[in-house]
Amino acid sequence: MCGIIGFTGRTEASPILLEGLRRLEYRGYDSAGMVTGTGKTLHLRKKAGRIAELTKAVHADPAPGQFGISHTRWATHGGATDRNAHPHTDTTGTIAVVHNGVIENYMSLKHKLQADGIEFRSDTDTEVLAHLISRYYQGDLMQAVRFALDFVKGTYGIAVMAQNEPGVIVGARLGSPLVIGIGPNGHYLASDANAFAGYADKVVYLNDRQICQLDQESWVIRNQDLDTVDAPIQDIKHFLGEGDAEIGDYPHFMLKEIYEQPETIANAMRGRLDESNWTAHFGGLNLTPKQLRSIDRVVMTACGTSYHSCLVGEYLFEELARIPVEVEYASELRYRNPPMDRSTFTLAVTQSGETADTLAAMRESKRMGHPTLAICNVVGSTIAREADGGVYLHAGPEIGVASTKAFTSQTIVLTMLALYFGRMRHLSSTQGMRIIEELHALPDAVRKTLKCHEQVKKIAKKYAHMRNCLYLGRQYLYPVALEGALKLKEISYIHAEGYPAAEMKHGPIALVDADTPSVFLVPRGNVFDKVMSNMQEIKARGGPVIAICSEGDREVAEIADDMITVPDVVEYLQPIIVSIPLQLLAYEIAVLRGCDVDKPRNLAKSVTVE
Repeated sequence: MCGIIGFTGRTEASPILLEGLRRLEYRGYDSAGMVTGTGKTLHLRKKAGRIAELTKAVHADPAPGQFGISHTRWATHGGATDRNAHPHTDTTGTIAVVHNGVIENYMSLKHKLQADGIEFRSDTDTEVLAHLISRYYQGDLMQAVRFALDFVKGTYGIAVMAQNEPGVIVGARLGSPLVIGIGPNGHYLASDANAFAGYADKVVYLNDRQICQLDQESWVIRNQDLDTVDAPIQDIKHFLGEGDAEIGDYPHFMLKEIYEQPETIANAMRGRLDESNWTAHFGGLNLTPKQLRSIDRVVMTACGTSYHSCLVGEYLFEELARIPVEVEYASELRYRNPPMDRSTFTLAVTQSGETADTLAAMRESKRMGHPTLAICNVVGSTIAREADGGVYLHAGPEIGVASTKAFTSQTIVLTMLALYFGRMRHLSSTQGMRIIEELHALPDAVRKTLKCHEQVKKIAKKYAHMRNCLYLGRQYLYPVALEGALKLKEISYIHAEGYPAAEMKHGPIALVDADTPSVFLVPRGNVFDKVMSNMQEIKARGGPVIAICSEGDREVAEIADDMITVPDVVEYLQPIIVSIPLQLLAYEIAVLRGCDVDKPRNLAKSVTVE
């Protein structure tokens, strides 16, 4: 959460900073600000609201200079106001700081500083950093930052400037990402390489407890003892992956990303299906076949939408690979001490690769000596670099806060991993061949599914003003019911819940009335008749039914009030197909309700704070 972009070089900083903030706005959009420097003068501009408000302010009152730092905020401490917007300065206005993370002991530090006569001008935890750095500043900004951070408990990714060191930017990270960009016109510091794509051509990632210093000619990374660290310099094209972070002709990134799914699913499979051995193969698992065969249990951990893909993965691994799986919320697993024997491995699933809870859970698993693999979309992210091995999604940048293409890409990667382990254990070559054939046909099935958009639009108009909604599925589609409800909640602000369809009569059916529609996920499968019975139970109590069903299904048509039809695919691929109309339904309802689809209230794309 929150986005940082800094620049020091040979051209005006503010246009670069504003463009970088625009690209990072999905990380936070409560407020935004920047500070630039000319000589020994700092120019501070910040505004509550979206980047557009800061842009107007800078155009009205330019912030000159060829170096600067900027920030787009997702509030943790203090409301979304001008005074709480970053950057924050010390009392004299000579030290400026932007910060992503949470200073857990800020209140005790604040009280100590106030006792020394320091007056605070914001409600944030970040302002403590500005005053601490100022206290230790004696002409060496990097050293002052180093001393100040000794007193801090929590997480941080920071960028700092000092009035008396023109052109210098100091950064530090602990639990919050920072990356250096190297370009022909100067150097960049950001929380995401996309912020300076097109400006820089090389990247260097900081690790936890490292400090960096940039000026227009050079950069250096040091450890806690201020010893120089040799860090690898890599091509930015490798880290940005495939895909375009521009919106194109679409009205919203979310819709663009929904329609990219035939290609992103194909990208996730490309080069990973071995038709000579009828299995999948992965280049980055970094475990020997003997180690992989010794695995008797998998713990999958994730947050949000990625957690739902893990729930699908549990069904996949247990059916195709016959390996028992437990799925854990990362926010819970990081503080638990579950019994895990040496034949257990942990699989962390994350779009951004920076999710704080997932990173902490993975690190705890590694500390206990368990192999850890990651499924991740962002190359070079912290989780991708720290896992023992893993698989990239190759889905391209996902800008919409509500995840869509990442979910289906994660699910297809989990399918291929289940195939890989299954062929290692019990699946025959004939079974492997059939699975691969079904996987090859999937992108075309997704393209066909997207044609349901017109059906979805009509249904969205009918239900856009509902206040509650239930999502019901069984087996592989229970996690998809959870995901469909999450999408509706995230972007339309309608209360929605997902349940296994048979669980309705154990309590939730009390919610059913004429104003509460139920979305049934009922394509043809092994439990089709059971779900039809559950649907009849809802209809008997006057509840409207929206059915996601197979094409030409007359049985469903006799019961459902509204239908969205999808192509027939094998049951373990139904989560991908069925999730798409649910994404479209949430999108269309949110648009009709006038919601900001790509930037829903209170949410940010990458949750890098606890």
